[in-house]
Amino acid sequence: MSACVPTRAADSTRPKRVHPSHSRPPVPPRRFRIAGADLSASIAVFLIALPLSLGIALATGAPLQSGLVAAAVGGIVAGRLGGSPLQVSGPAAGLTVVTAELIHRYGWRTTCAITVLAGIAQLGLGCLRVARTALAVSPAIVHGMLAGIGVTIAVAQLHVVLGGTPQSSVLENFRALPAQLARVHPGAVSMSLLTLTLLFAWPRIPGRVGDVLRTVPAALVAVAGATATASLCGLVLPKVDLPSWSSHALAGLPEGPVLGVAASVLTITLVCSVQSLLGAVAVDKLVAGRPDLQARVGRSRLDRELLGQGAANAVSGALGGLPVAGVAVRSSANVQAGAVSRNSTMLHGVFVVIAALLMVPVLELIPLASLAALVMAVGIQMVSLHHIRTVTRHREVLVYAVTTLGVVLAGVLEGVALGVAVAVVVAMHRLARTRITHEERGGVHHIHVCGQLTFLAVPRLSRALHLVPRGARAVVELDGSFMDHAAFESLHDWQQGHSAQGGTVELTGRAGARIAEPSHSPDCRCRPWTPWRNHYCEPSANPQSVSPGARSDDSGEPAGPVGPYASGDSGGPHEAEDSSGQRGPGGHRGHGDHQLARGISAFQRNTAPLVRDELARLAREGQQPSQLFLTCADSRLVTSMITSSGPGDLFVVRNVGNLVPEPGEESGDDSVAAAIEYAVDVLRVRSITVCGHSGCGAMQALLNSEPGGTQTPLKRWLRHGLPSLRRMAAKDRPWAQLSGREPADAVEQLCLTNVVQQLEHLRAHDSVTRALREGTLELHGMYFHVGEAQAYLLVDRDGDELFDHVGAAEDLRRPV
Repeated sequence: MSACVPTRAADSTRPKRVHPSHSRPPVPPRRFRIAGADLSASIAVFLIALPLSLGIALATGAPLQSGLVAAAVGGIVAGRLGGSPLQVSGPAAGLTVVTAELIHRYGWRTTCAITVLAGIAQLGLGCLRVARTALAVSPAIVHGMLAGIGVTIAVAQLHVVLGGTPQSSVLENFRALPAQLARVHPGAVSMSLLTLTLLFAWPRIPGRVGDVLRTVPAALVAVAGATATASLCGLVLPKVDLPSWSSHALAGLPEGPVLGVAASVLTITLVCSVQSLLGAVAVDKLVAGRPDLQARVGRSRLDRELLGQGAANAVSGALGGLPVAGVAVRSSANVQAGAVSRNSTMLHGVFVVIAALLMVPVLELIPLASLAALVMAVGIQMVSLHHIRTVTRHREVLVYAVTTLGVVLAGVLEGVALGVAVAVVVAMHRLARTRITHEERGGVHHIHVCGQLTFLAVPRLSRALHLVPRGARAVVELDGSFMDHAAFESLHDWQQGHSAQGGTVELTGRAGARIAEPSHSPDCRCRPWTPWRNHYCEPSANPQSVSPGARSDDSGEPAGPVGPYASGDSGGPHEAEDSSGQRGPGGHRGHGDHQLARGISAFQRNTAPLVRDELARLAREGQQPSQLFLTCADSRLVTSMITSSGPGDLFVVRNVGNLVPEPGEESGDDSVAAAIEYAVDVLRVRSITVCGHSGCGAMQALLNSEPGGTQTPLKRWLRHGLPSLRRMAAKDRPWAQLSGREPADAVEQLCLTNVVQQLEHLRAHDSVTRALREGTLELHGMYFHVGEAQAYLLVDRDGDELFDHVGAAEDLRRPV
């Protein structure tokens, strides 16, 4: 896989792989291999899916075998054809109410036919590539739908937990609850309580023993514990009854009114599609937390996922199974168990098939009350307090509540339709209703805009702004999340005119935080968060031009100045400047001093108000960075920018060439080793990143260095990079590649190789070795291409060192 690129003349003997012109390189035959991580993850998911599939089938009133059919088909068919490799599909709790209503209204065989038709409809939607349209549904509607389904499930299964039989609707279940409480079955209640106790207590077992025990899923432990107890105590309870597979009912022709069947198909299609697509997005977020996995799996392809779900529903319905959708519980367990490919999902389906054929006597020992308690707990968890707090914070609690009540009282499709209608009304109300007030306090005119600022509010905004006298100080507070172009133009034009007449304008957001600064010059484009643009705010200066004291590296980019800025007269006394850039009498200021003072002044005026609260918190709590970031001293590497981090997130160490001296080789310079020890042993960072970059002057100097000569401080320091030079020249080592391509030149090759070599030096430090052995630390290699503004992460594929792009443009353009 590694390819050789020309470097120096001394390496010209390095063998190269040559292929005939106009021909593709030979591709080795692919062999089917199952990673150990996929095998272990599939077992964990299977142990969770088995009891839940039986419980959901019980809750719907369908044959219990239909839950196993749906789990197997969801794992094998959707796992193989779907666009989200790590999402696990099967019978979902979100479909319980819909399926139960269909079975009650049309019977089981027609319900299977409806499932087949819904799968065909999903296939059609996938071919039309409309998957992303489902993501336009408000999260408040989705969460409200799931909460309503959860309430319905919990109330229905409470009757089974108490030893009775659920009714056909939520209201009937509520009305029958007092009578059910009067005739409680002690054995069923005791097994249900035991199941719930094990289900919630198992993940909370403390200590190392708990860490070991938690590898067994809580759902399996809860059902197995209740089953074993019921069998040992000889309790007479209703248990799982799996009829012979020879009498298993398959799909039949749909019977019933055409409009009713069509509405049912639409409901199944809607719920299955939305739940699966949102689940795929959630899985992407879980995968994003594992960079090593993200490089191999990539983001979900939503249209393909919709096709896979459609095929699974068509097959499941034809074989007499429940409707299939992506299941969040099993998918998150799959990712957390370490799955690395779709093989884990498919294997879990194979294990379900084996269990359905060979474990029938064991499954028939499970008390129905235990399964009902398990499903009731799942239903209660679907009413998430986190979701309620989120929709409340975004002022969408009305949409959530209406959807929830609609699903509980009327049905899933009706509840979702009510939620959509309320969401549209709320959105129109927010756009049309904007309050704009004006008041004067202490000589300052305050204009408060509450709501969304659209063209409808421009006349009122203009009247309020013109109440501010000429030359007065004004504060405009925008308490909203949207401003259209018409409102922006109106506000911007008034701001410029008022400033030209001697007035001052301050734009703030909620709680008075400044969000913009009046532009005193049309040529000045600086903003509080972009001082790194190297823009001097001088009308005659071109921000894109290279100043006379600058040079360019190989990529054609302006590099930092080759020397310090010219200072003023160095002979006379000087006074220190304050943050406003004022100079004391007799003081002289060079260009660099002037820029420094102006930058400090801009920080105090613009940026300090934005970060003061956060820095005050960090001052109180002390630094608690999550990672040590070791990178080059090059001025173009803005660590906080390329990692999207803020104050307190990174413990940064910078030196020439991002070098990590090996232990015992520091020769009087222990600064890097001291920083590593302090970060690992004192700050307890969870990861260390070594970041190289393109056009590195240190690597250029190392590549061009001649043996002997005067040992300057730079040469003495660069000797720590000699192992990288030897590694690049070694013929028995694969060369690093950049996103599958060969490096542009020898300097880039050395920059990539140096990152890999410095990671090896890191592992030799005692504190790092100990933390890696304990599993509390991860090491990452990173390469930043300055000219492309593109970050690459180091991965190891079959022994080859490969830097893969992160969030590249081609990924954003990849069809889904």
